[in-house]
Amino acid sequence: MESLKLPQSLFSSHGGKAIVPLPTSSLLPKSTFLIYPNRKLAMSTDFVTTATVALLSANIFPCRHCVVKQIRSMQFTTRSTSASVQSTADELMEGKSKDLPVSGDSIRRRFIDFYASRGHKVLPSASLVPDDPTVLLTIAGMLQFKPIFLGQVPRQVPRATTAQRCIRTNDVENVGRTSRHHTFFEMLGNFSFGDYFKKEAIRWAWELSTVEFGLPADRLWISVFEDDNEAFEIWHDEMGVPVERIKRMGEDDNFWTSGVTGPCGPCSEIYYDFHPERGYSDTDLNDDTRFIEFYNLVFMEFNKKDDGSLEPLKQKNIDTGLGLERMARILQKVSNNYETDLIYPIIEKTSELAKVPYGLADDHSKLNLKIIGDHLRAIVYLISDGVVPSNIGRGYVVRRLIRRAVRTGRMLGIKGDGQGNLEGAFLPVIAGKVIELSAHINPDVKDRTPHILEELKREELKFVQTLERGEKYLDQMLVEALLSAKASGTVPHLSGKDAFLLYDTYGFPVEITAEVAEERGVSIDMTGFDIEMENQRRQSQAAHSAVKLAMGNSADLTKDVPDTKFLGYETLSATAVVESLIMNGNPVLQVSEGSEVEVLLNRTPFYAESGGQIGDHGFLYVPQGENQHKAVMEIIDVQKSMGNIFVHKGTIREGVLEVGREVEAAVDAKLRQRAKVHHTATHLLQSALKKVIGQETSQAGSLVAFERLRFDFNFHRPLIDDELAEIERLVNKWVGDATPLQTKVMPLADAKGAGAIAMFGEKYGEEVRVVEVPGVSMELCGGTHVSNTSEIRGFKIISEQGIASGIRRIEAVAGDAFIEYVNARDYHMKQLCSTLKVKAEEVTTRVENLLEELRITRNEASTLREKAAVYKASIMATKAISVGTSGKFRVLVESMEDTDADSLKKAAEYLIETLEDPAAVILGSCPGADKVSLVAAFTPGVVQLGIQAGKFIGPIAKLCGGGGGGRPNFAQAGGRKPENLSNALEKARSEIISVLSEKAK
Repeated sequence: MESLKLPQSLFSSHGGKAIVPLPTSSLLPKSTFLIYPNRKLAMSTDFVTTATVALLSANIFPCRHCVVKQIRSMQFTTRSTSASVQSTADELMEGKSKDLPVSGDSIRRRFIDFYASRGHKVLPSASLVPDDPTVLLTIAGMLQFKPIFLGQVPRQVPRATTAQRCIRTNDVENVGRTSRHHTFFEMLGNFSFGDYFKKEAIRWAWELSTVEFGLPADRLWISVFEDDNEAFEIWHDEMGVPVERIKRMGEDDNFWTSGVTGPCGPCSEIYYDFHPERGYSDTDLNDDTRFIEFYNLVFMEFNKKDDGSLEPLKQKNIDTGLGLERMARILQKVSNNYETDLIYPIIEKTSELAKVPYGLADDHSKLNLKIIGDHLRAIVYLISDGVVPSNIGRGYVVRRLIRRAVRTGRMLGIKGDGQGNLEGAFLPVIAGKVIELSAHINPDVKDRTPHILEELKREELKFVQTLERGEKYLDQMLVEALLSAKASGTVPHLSGKDAFLLYDTYGFPVEITAEVAEERGVSIDMTGFDIEMENQRRQSQAAHSAVKLAMGNSADLTKDVPDTKFLGYETLSATAVVESLIMNGNPVLQVSEGSEVEVLLNRTPFYAESGGQIGDHGFLYVPQGENQHKAVMEIIDVQKSMGNIFVHKGTIREGVLEVGREVEAAVDAKLRQRAKVHHTATHLLQSALKKVIGQETSQAGSLVAFERLRFDFNFHRPLIDDELAEIERLVNKWVGDATPLQTKVMPLADAKGAGAIAMFGEKYGEEVRVVEVPGVSMELCGGTHVSNTSEIRGFKIISEQGIASGIRRIEAVAGDAFIEYVNARDYHMKQLCSTLKVKAEEVTTRVENLLEELRITRNEASTLREKAAVYKASIMATKAISVGTSGKFRVLVESMEDTDADSLKKAAEYLIETLEDPAAVILGSCPGADKVSLVAAFTPGVVQLGIQAGKFIGPIAKLCGGGGGGRPNFAQAGGRKPENLSNALEKARSEIISVLSEKAK
């Protein structure tokens, strides 16, 4: 950044001469201007005009706000009519002059336009939540094309280009520490699906870099796989790159593999050289101080087999990735990715809240500012794509980043919302800047602003509630660890148990604990932490750093099978031809009665599971004559495989089914109707939810089954009874309105423009199916639906509950399932009325009275049990023995048979008050099957000797298969092995006598 001048610079671009004479009456001072932290713009004494001000637009200059604010504040009004100046301004505004800095948005646009003009289909970025179950988050531009690379689905276009939003958290600890690591980044890519290959990919990459973006050719270095002579020759012979700037590198650096098996191939990378003056000797392309890799070309031409051998792919593919942030750093001539206009405005907003100017900040403060600038981008786009903070899976990634950002902000001195409200949240303020910059990345983010900001505010404030207490506790732990290590001469460390306590009790992600500990020179026992975590929950792994592709035999099984034509919107029965039969993953020519089989048909009326709706049930018949069948197969599930091939799963009930046989496919009409009813009811439910609890709520999952529907949605609290009642009322009103549904197919852009809502987890093509209940709901949906809302008949919510942090679930019934539910409830109510001998409207009062009577009776019984236990204890007190040479210690260790835990506690309290100090009482009982209760009570005289009841009782309880603890003078424990109680009490007796005898000396 130290070399960045306006504009790269206007002064030097014109040989140090003024472009236009500046009138002496101008208000513009003849001085140097600060346009960037530590960056100065040398200005001639008669230099700037209004045309120059136009050059500083959002599309041209990074971090333009500093300049624009200063120039605007000067209220400069002088105008110039110079045609040459206006021409220069226009050229800069269009980003045509390749030697001038350009904005991140213009880099993205120019990349896409470059490849679009070369026949590439421009496709939108996929969601950060991938369709692929093998990957937690979208980590690469090629991920959405994985099925095409695998041959699972046919290509829709021969070549494509995208600007893909990506998330990677495997290098989160390097964020801000290096110039290039991020959790969120954009990968610009061009892809060929069996179309062009190495020569075109290399030629266009070179042209893009040197012509379109104007990078000096003598500053570009190339890496190729060590055995890839073809790529080497193309770069040298055709592109003219000197051999000394082409490096052959090994498999670890330049051979891309998708996994243990699957598509793979050599790759070639383009590096930018920041210090060409260092020459060609002893160069290392991995030297971050000199080079940055900005473009990676993967030549996907092999399939790696199980034995590690490579076989040529039938279709050679190109998969490339150009890092937008890296290219912006190069073109904007700044020292790291964070100081580009893609991230710096976010850092500047953070600096404003922290009152720490970036240009004046020390290295540690700059690191923290960069972390927040990076993390807020990731957080905003993840929440926008439907990821809600939680303790599992993707939700944990968001929660971890939010908490890391909150703690980092506090280290910068940000208190409250930075605007005077010390109880407020500051992340939403910074997120507002991210959203402001999102227009060219994902326009939908702006529409989801209320939801994003509310989620951030709630999560931050919830974390802050425990953060201060946790920080104090962690500080205490670290002090103790350092003192202990100093005394013993060992390396200071924190136990896994302590790290887990911070996580479980104070909400500290272990990564934050590790960072704080590292700052203090203390290590963490991660193995111990992992053991504690396993006992508590199973935590999802971090996003994979590689996309897993596998070339299984599924591609071979369906390679000659065309896509299945779906007829189920128009009919529930049709003739079809058996294209393939699969048993146990292997193709067969025929299957006989009793066999379970998967059947592929050329056409089908059966709906395959997708969009939350389960697959149809029904039958396949092989006709043999009028009303007779040669074979019958019962279909119990239908799934989509390898793109749009329907797999009918079921059992042969009669006869033999053969490949090539014509069959009659018949869907179970009653079950289809139940699914249609529940699917349309799901759409109405979502509309009702948005009306009742707010438009910001969004779908997080669904299930459309025959017996019920399930709808998951983002919301931060349980719904109250009145809200649930209003939701039911709205849905049933729409059902009663008997509104005909409208279904149409239209371009995706038109559907979104009309306000159609996308269903969670669905992937859409250019043409989409829109299902509309006029005036109520409009959604993109490929499912089956009723033709009129009156077919739903009735709707009833049967449960509402939380399933994860910020995720609620409603289960409901409609249609026949609604009638069955109501009838079942009515039957049970009649049975209850008969048993209680009351009317239905009197059941609640009668049950409340019975519960009160039961509570009183239980309390009376408990009191009697406690009195009985105390009475037993009074008799037992005489069994206390004297310990020590003087005999002043009194010890009582006894079993109280089946006494319950509360009564055992009362008995111990009575004994400790009865026996003279110093005294120790240890009691045990077996109050039920597989249940042990233990209690230890010590008088002050025993505790003063350093013997604590809580620490004493734990090891004793372990002998009974349990554990426990408590205060120094009183502790309770439990176990699951009554058969060991006698031995445990005997051990307790011997140990307490031994320790007291020792202390008595």
